[in-house]
Amino acid sequence: MEENEALAILDQMRIEIDELLEVLIEEKSKIFGEVATISGSVLLAGGKRLRPIMVLLAYEMAGGENLEEVMPLALAFELIHTATLVHDDINDQADTRRNKATIHSQEGEAKAIIAGDWLFVQGFGLGGRYRGEVVDVMSNCCAKIASSEFHQLNHVMDLTTSPEDYLEVVKGKTAGPFSAGCEGAVMVAGKPKNQSDAMANFGMELGVAFQLVDDLLDIKGDDNMGKPRGSDVHEGKMTLPLIHALTLLHSEERARLGEILSDFKDEYFDELIELLQRSDSLSYAEILIENHLERALSYLDVFEDSQAKELMRFIVSKLSDR
Repeated sequence: MEENEALAILDQMRIEIDELLEVLIEEKSKIFGEVATISGSVLLAGGKRLRPIMVLLAYEMAGGENLEEVMPLALAFELIHTATLVHDDINDQADTRRNKATIHSQEGEAKAIIAGDWLFVQGFGLGGRYRGEVVDVMSNCCAKIASSEFHQLNHVMDLTTSPEDYLEVVKGKTAGPFSAGCEGAVMVAGKPKNQSDAMANFGMELGVAFQLVDDLLDIKGDDNMGKPRGSDVHEGKMTLPLIHALTLLHSEERARLGEILSDFKDEYFDELIELLQRSDSLSYAEILIENHLERALSYLDVFEDSQAKELMRFIVSKLSDR
């Protein structure tokens, strides 16, 4: 499949998802008023809709033929994802998200907490339409998001954070929803456990790679991230390049990196990059990204060739180029 063709198909899927979300918020606003309108402003602020698109593609890869059957699940994961963003912005005291003011910066923390809760509830309202095992996948995913968030907060500004600590957070908070969405989609399609397990593993590997790419972009800078460069460093989040550098650097260099991270300022960026390059931490993260993406692709082998499979492979390739 040509790149332009793949991009066109994925863009059309995104547009259809956006339209359904707009209808959802319009209908809910008539019932619930301000909380739906304010919550919907974040949901409809943009985004690639990667999570719901992956749910739809996983369903089609597994032989599902009626997208209306799985669409509520796809929308559910986007609502839940947006809920986590609203709550993350409160914890991080972020002023902008997707280049727009965050809810708490405009409406206050109390309303932002409620807005995030409302989005979670709406997501579960859609996902709860499915049979028990699919709902269990969603429930377990959300519980792991919460436990991972606790774990991450425990390690803010913790220079002793290990790679294992990092992966525990990423697998629960970022990769887990990718994994659960793909797994649930195959269940909805009625396929056997080996296929739902394969898609769960695929989503997990892709999700870890996705977070590693975000870690690098946070350090290097990317106008498309929707948040300022170095947000994670300013907030004291221990991302893998930082953890790797703290492990490999010694004496004065290690001490200086600790000083930079403990009181980070934008003028330290060049020095931070230099230290990360000395420890090969950026290259290390790039290698890990490719390893996780290769493993992700291997899990697609249990599915027959199809347009959906080609599109899923295309998403993997674009993440590598991101």
